[in-house]
Amino acid sequence: MNGAVLPEPDPTLCRLLADDLRAAGYDSLALRGAWGARADDAVARGLLEPAMRALGDRRDPLAVLGRLWGLGRAVPRDDLADALPTTGVTGAVSLGLAIEDDDLVRPAVLVRPQAIADPDGDEEWWIASDLDEAALGGPLPEDHVLGVGGASQTLARLQLTWRARTALDIGTGCGIQALRLRRLVSRVIATDISERALRFTRLNALLNGVEGIETRLGSLFEPVAGETFDRVASNPPFVITPRVAGVPAYEYRDGGLEGDALVAAVIGGVGDHLAPGGVAQSLGNWEYRADEGGLDRVKAWVDPALDAWVIEREVLDPLAYAELWVRDGGTLPGTPAYARLIDAWLDDFDRRGVSAIGFGYVLLRRPLAGAPTLARYERVAGGGEEAFGPHLAACLEEHDRAALLDDEGLAAATLRVAPDITEARHHRPGEESPSVIELRQGGGFGRTIEVDPALAALVGACDGDLSVGPLIGAIAELLDVDADALRADLLPRVRELIVTGFLFFVDG
Repeated sequence: MNGAVLPEPDPTLCRLLADDLRAAGYDSLALRGAWGARADDAVARGLLEPAMRALGDRRDPLAVLGRLWGLGRAVPRDDLADALPTTGVTGAVSLGLAIEDDDLVRPAVLVRPQAIADPDGDEEWWIASDLDEAALGGPLPEDHVLGVGGASQTLARLQLTWRARTALDIGTGCGIQALRLRRLVSRVIATDISERALRFTRLNALLNGVEGIETRLGSLFEPVAGETFDRVASNPPFVITPRVAGVPAYEYRDGGLEGDALVAAVIGGVGDHLAPGGVAQSLGNWEYRADEGGLDRVKAWVDPALDAWVIEREVLDPLAYAELWVRDGGTLPGTPAYARLIDAWLDDFDRRGVSAIGFGYVLLRRPLAGAPTLARYERVAGGGEEAFGPHLAACLEEHDRAALLDDEGLAAATLRVAPDITEARHHRPGEESPSVIELRQGGGFGRTIEVDPALAALVGACDGDLSVGPLIGAIAELLDVDADALRADLLPRVRELIVTGFLFFVDG
C-alpha cells in the first residue's frame, strides 16, 4: 500500500498553492528550459540524474519546486519556504504533498505541470499523482495513482472536439480525462474504485480552478446506474494480468477480472449510459485466441444498436506483452522476480489459448434515430496521434452526411479532395501506364490506399466544381467503359473515401 496518506484537499490551501506555483513560473516550458531538452526527455523515460545535474545548486523557486515535485527529490526546508511564500511548508504538508524530515522536506507525491492544446487554445495544468518508480527507486505500490502517462495522453488526443452537456469519466485516476472533458461539457462525473484516486482528482480540479467535476466511488457503471451521458471516456485498467498469488495487481492498470473481461464489460455496458447521439471513447486490450480473432471478440461485445468504430493499433505476442507490463511495474530484467512474473503471465495466456494481444481505440455512439450506420473494425498502424480527435470528428460528420444519401443523392453531391492527400504512381521501366497508383493521407491515420485509374481520376477531379455523377460519366467516356457499371463500382468506394477523410462534401 502507498505509505503517504492523502487527505481531503482543502480549497483555500489549493488556491494558495496555485498562486505560489504561478508566481514561481512552475510550468512545463520553464522546467524544460531549466534543465534542458535532453534532460527533459530523460525525465519522461524515468532518468532523473541529468535533470538534477542541470539544476546544480540553484535555489530559486522554479528549481526547488522542480526538484521536489517534478523529480521527486528532497529539498532544504528553508528553500521550500521561500518557494511557497503563501502556502508555506506547513500548507504543503497539510495537503499531503510533502513530508517534513528535520531540515529537509521530502515529496509525498509528484505535482508536475502538464501542457495541453485543443480547439479552445493552449492550457497549462498542475497534475498531482503518486511518486513514480524513478522517484521511489523501486516497484510501485499496488494502490499507486498514475500521473499523465502515455495511455492517458493517447485517449486525450483521441477525444472528439464536439461540445455537449454531460460527460462520464470511468476510472478517472488522477482526473486528467475529467479535466479535458470539462473543457467541452458543462458537467463531468468521474468514477473510480480508488478513493485515493478520487482525492487526487478533486485536488487537481481545485489546484487548477476547474469546477463542474463530481467524483463518485465505485466500479465501472455502478455509481451512475440509470443515468445517461452525452460523452463517455474511459482509460480503463485494461492490462491483462494473471489472477494468481504473487503477481501484483496495480489498481491503475489491472481491473481484477480474468483476461480481457474488464474491457468487455466497459464496451458491453456503456450503451446503457449513452444518451441519443452520445459518444463513448476508450482504450483497451483484447486477446487473440485459437478459435477467435481479437477484433472479432470486440465486435461480439458491442451493443448492436450502437455505431462502432474500433481501430487496432498494435498486436503483441504473449512474451512481448508480459515483458512490457512486468517492466512497467518496476521489476527489473535479470532478477528472479522478473523471471517468475514472466512465467506467470505466459502460464496464464497458455491456459486460455491466447496467441496474441491487441491494443486499440474504441468509439461507440448511440444513433439519434433509426438503426446504426457505422460498423468499422480495422487495423490501422499509421498516422500521428496529435490530430486524431479532430480527424475522427471530421470523419464522423462526413460519414453522417453520406449515410443520409442514397446512390442518387451521392451522385448529385459535390466533393473536394482533402488538402493532405497526395498521389503516387509507380511505373515499371519503359512502361507508360503506372502499375500501381496510391493515394496517401498526410494527416489523420496516415492511410495509404491503392486505387485503379478510374478512382484516381475521380479523386483528382473532385475540386468542388462538378458533382460526382457527371464526373463518373466523363471518366467512363474517357476510359470507354459502361457508365452505369462504373458508377456501381465507384460509389461504394467513394463512401469509403469520405468516411476515412480522403474526400469531403462541399457545402451548398
